[in-house]
Amino acid sequence: MSFINTIIQIYYRLLQRLHTSGIAALLAILLVGFSSVSVANDAPAIAAAANIQFAVDEIAIRFQRKTGLAVRVSYGSSGNFVTQIQHGAPFEMMLSADESYIDKLHQAGYTQDSGVIYAIGRLALAAPKKSPLILDANLVGLRQLIDDGKLSRFAIANPDHAPYGESAREVLKAKGLWDMLQPTLILGENAAQATQFTISGSTQGGIVPLSLVLTPAFAKRGNYVVIPDSLYQPLNQQMALMPNASKTTERFYQYMQSAEAQEVLTQFGFNLPQPTIKKGA
Repeated sequence: MSFINTIIQIYYRLLQRLHTSGIAALLAILLVGFSSVSVANDAPAIAAAANIQFAVDEIAIRFQRKTGLAVRVSYGSSGNFVTQIQHGAPFEMMLSADESYIDKLHQAGYTQDSGVIYAIGRLALAAPKKSPLILDANLVGLRQLIDDGKLSRFAIANPDHAPYGESAREVLKAKGLWDMLQPTLILGENAAQATQFTISGSTQGGIVPLSLVLTPAFAKRGNYVVIPDSLYQPLNQQMALMPNASKTTERFYQYMQSAEAQEVLTQFGFNLPQPTIKKGA
């Protein structure tokens, strides 16, 4: 996973320095060969927000087991994927960490319609097991650590292009901690990298997706508490098909809305839209 994130980061930095669409498109095509699950190269390419990696990996396995069809999923920040798609990356579907990025693509004509909300994300305050940060839902322990001068590094996803980073910033502002944390903030390129920073031992903690801490691997290295949903706007995670979507991708899009897929999503801490309603084209 770290290799994939590195490739995505390198791509995005290169893209920012390129001004010819032909070169940018070539890099976009090269990028989509990297995914977290090894599948055939001719499997359709899907872009997915980093926060849903563990859930979508499991859903993709179940989808293949049920249909015999495979998809190739690349994970990263939603904002970066929008840039890649706009520069010609041949993704057939995007699963965003919020609504705004799909809306942006739809308004520019990059999607078949405005898509559907497939899950509602949640946040967690997390820390390595040996961290001095006392975890509590109202971030009292975080404030105390700042006041004591004992907080040196705190991780969130980059709020400029990662929805979970935007929501983390919203929580910190609501608690009056945003300005206080500026000297100590470590920004992950996406939610997955922010989670890696949070439990690596190089930070005292971070605000990360709940879905990425509900794993045995995290449990061995860190602790967490769920942050109340009332502290941030709903993370309505939306997905949409691109105009070039194949039949396989269309079937996966429908499967993502099935009871089987929703069961997996709830296991990883997501709330579900009630009811799941397709938004108008």
